[in-house]
Amino acid sequence: MAAIRLQQKWLDGLAIGASSLCLVHCILLPALLVLLPALATIVALPEDFHFWGLVAAVPTSALAIAIGHRRHRAWTPVTLAVSGLAFLCVGELFFHGESVEPWFAVLGSIQLGGAHILNLHLTRHRA
Repeated sequence: MAAIRLQQKWLDGLAIGASSLCLVHCILLPALLVLLPALATIVALPEDFHFWGLVAAVPTSALAIAIGHRRHRAWTPVTLAVSGLAFLCVGELFFHGESVEPWFAVLGSIQLGGAHILNLHLTRHRA
C-alpha cells in the first residue's frame, strides 16, 4: 500500500511539474519570441512537440488521479483533470497552430495542475 501511495505522489508531482512547464512555455515563450525575434531561430520546437506532451499527460494524469480517487473518493480532482485534459486535447487536435490554441493550453494546464495539487492534498489529508 505504501508503494502505491508513493507512486501516486510521484505521478502527481510529475504532473504538477509538467503542467507548470506547459504554462511557462505557453505564456513566456511567446512573449520572448515577440521581444527577441532572433530567439525563434535558436529555440525551434518540433512540430509535434505539443502532441507528444499531450500523449504523455493523459496516461500520467489518469493514473495519478485514479490512484488518488481510490483513496479519497472526491470527484473534484477527477472533474478538474478531465476538463483540463479536454481543453488541452481540443487546443492541440482542433486548433493546432491557430491563435486560440495557447488559450486552450493555458486553461487546460491550470485546471490539470490544480487537479493534481488537490489530488495530492486530499490524499495526504484523508489517508
